[in-house]
Amino acid sequence: MRSCARRRGAKRQSWAPLLLFMLAACTSVGRPVDAIKVKEFATRYTAAWCSQNPARVASFFAPDGSLTINGGVPAMGRPAITAAAQEFMTAFPDLRISMDAVTVEGHHAIYRWTLAGTNTGPGGSSRAVRISGYEEWSLGADGLIAKSQGHFDAADYQRQLSGAAAHP
Repeated sequence: MRSCARRRGAKRQSWAPLLLFMLAACTSVGRPVDAIKVKEFATRYTAAWCSQNPARVASFFAPDGSLTINGGVPAMGRPAITAAAQEFMTAFPDLRISMDAVTVEGHHAIYRWTLAGTNTGPGGSSRAVRISGYEEWSLGADGLIAKSQGHFDAADYQRQLSGAAAHP
């Protein structure tokens, strides 16, 4: 009898660490995001984009977070995200971002925005641009962006930079 009890006890003990790991994973990753906090976060993120301070934008990302724009090569980590933000800020010294909407589903959020500015940076076209897009955010347990997938109409963006007529 004793040997059977030990075997059953040993089995339970071998599952205990796995069970604790699974419970911890569910509570940190699976916890729904508070929509009000995400909207406040997105408001501050929008202000960071308008600040002409690219490091301020990167501070909204986890240290090892990523930003991918239109399926391109991801900017991995805050230094790379700072560089990506700097490209837009340099191209558009009068860059203005407005938040159009934020929606939350589980631990993901969709941040919808509109960019407006004049392309007067080095080598710029001196043309005004106004495009809308969105970012799909995966938020970490720390409340920062772990992964952002950004999307906008690149063809319309290029059309506006070149001054070509819009397609009917």
